[in-house]
Amino acid sequence: MPRVDADLKLDFKDVLFRPKRSSLKSRSEVDLQRTFTFRNSKQNYHGIPIIAANMDTTGTFEMAQALSKHTLFTAVHKHYSVEDWKSFATMNPECLERVAVSSGSGPADLDKLCKILKEVPALRYICLDVANGYSEHFVEFVKTVRGMFPGHTIMAGNVVTGEMVEELILSGADIIKVGIGPGSVCTTRIKTGVGYPQLSAIMECADSAHGLKGHIISDGGCSCPGDVAKAFGAGADFVMLGGMLAGHDQCAGDIIEKSGKKVKLFYGMSSDTAMKKYAGGVAEYRASEGRTVEVPYRGDVESTVLDILGGLRSTCTYVGAAKLKELSHRTTFVRVTQQCSEMFA
Repeated sequence: MPRVDADLKLDFKDVLFRPKRSSLKSRSEVDLQRTFTFRNSKQNYHGIPIIAANMDTTGTFEMAQALSKHTLFTAVHKHYSVEDWKSFATMNPECLERVAVSSGSGPADLDKLCKILKEVPALRYICLDVANGYSEHFVEFVKTVRGMFPGHTIMAGNVVTGEMVEELILSGADIIKVGIGPGSVCTTRIKTGVGYPQLSAIMECADSAHGLKGHIISDGGCSCPGDVAKAFGAGADFVMLGGMLAGHDQCAGDIIEKSGKKVKLFYGMSSDTAMKKYAGGVAEYRASEGRTVEVPYRGDVESTVLDILGGLRSTCTYVGAAKLKELSHRTTFVRVTQQCSEMFA
């Protein structure tokens, strides 16, 4: 018989941070850098753990160049060719420690992944990305990639429950992507009825991962800098952003003039737009699980990055966290029915 889990599950909109006494005099005193050693690859990481999502509009080489200047990370989308990667690596060797090469779980994906890593040996991060990280096939694929690349750090997902986080870590993944359906252009919850409130998913998955010395990425659901802070406060090691980084110069796609306003297209990777672009259309056995939207053109991503980092530093000062590492230990969430006044929204 079906069962109902009646335990309280929360999303970003359901909570706010409770402020606490702080000895910090200024936001400038806050250290946002994190240092990790990954369980399976034994590789070390140092930087600000915010990641551009591996969507073909945001996970671009241009985005990687801009974000690496601030020690942010980019999961580069899987549709660049081997030659594209070789050219990028030659022109921007300083970026390679802050990018991941993305791959699906099919034979052609694995073949392309192997070719890219052979041609660009300085690449150390692999992002294995599927919509449903619960399939046995995906678990076996993670094991295969770990066996082929024992020294590379593997990101894998997406899942939303602790037991699957543990399964993927024990299968060879280092960092688990957490999130099913929360993205701004994702319609999985509408089309399938499947999902999990993102804040609770982070808290539960972080608990499972950290017990095994693994790490997690909160992937999806952030619509403002405060949400990024809440993801870190809930225990995420990394936070992945798509919609918040859309519409910039570094995003793929042309600037379109509509009714006197400039916009750029942003779409989910399971949308009609993406599947027509890369697979000739939506296969008859499946449905589109993404939407296509017009995002106002926002210029250079630099100002958005500074806004996100400034908000995150400010969160830390409100709760007395001198380092981003301390934020989850200083976090007490309070449940709310309203985030802010909508008077001038």
